[in-house]
Amino acid sequence: MIEFSLVQKIVIWALPLLFAITIHEVTHGWIASKLGDQTARLSGRLTLNPLKHIDLIGTIIVPLLFLTTTGFVFGWARPVPVDSRNLRHPRRDTALVAIGGPLSNLLMAFIWAGFAKLGAYFLALNNSWLGIPLLNMGLAGIAINIFLGFLNILPFPPLDGSKVLYSLLPPRTTWQLQHLEPYGFLILLLLWFTGILSYILAPAFFLIQWMMTLFGL
Repeated sequence: MIEFSLVQKIVIWALPLLFAITIHEVTHGWIASKLGDQTARLSGRLTLNPLKHIDLIGTIIVPLLFLTTTGFVFGWARPVPVDSRNLRHPRRDTALVAIGGPLSNLLMAFIWAGFAKLGAYFLALNNSWLGIPLLNMGLAGIAINIFLGFLNILPFPPLDGSKVLYSLLPPRTTWQLQHLEPYGFLILLLLWFTGILSYILAPAFFLIQWMMTLFGL
């Protein structure tokens, strides 16, 4: 078992995290643009440049805090702006825009699994210079994307799953639930520190194990 320094951990986790949150947000904006809303495009957010999506707290402070206290990295980017009034079918299309982010994370998890498999291949050839970083970065990419995607499909404001839920509920009920959005982050932190969120995210652990088994990692 290799022990990595804090700097090495940051190097391993930073790229998968930046890709995970950037592509997640760009996917929201890209789908919205295809469905009639050009808000993200006009605001310059349909770009893979992570600097356009970085949030000081969610992309830098929280990930570093998690990495130094738990050894795991979690974070988020600035939400891509979407104006549902511009969508052709607002209730349906809002759900489609929302679900696009988590689906992009699932796809990225498979891509990172491929990198991890490639790293394992190089290690088998005794090429640790390429094998170790590829394997560990790939494993980090799997974990980050599975957790980010799974967390976001939860029907809890302001997560993506809540937008899907809104499209299925009567407008009045939706309006009442939207009042929770300003407190959503604080509630999630409370669930995390009390350990309740770990139970909610338990299926994500099984999905990570399944993917590692599928790729022979």
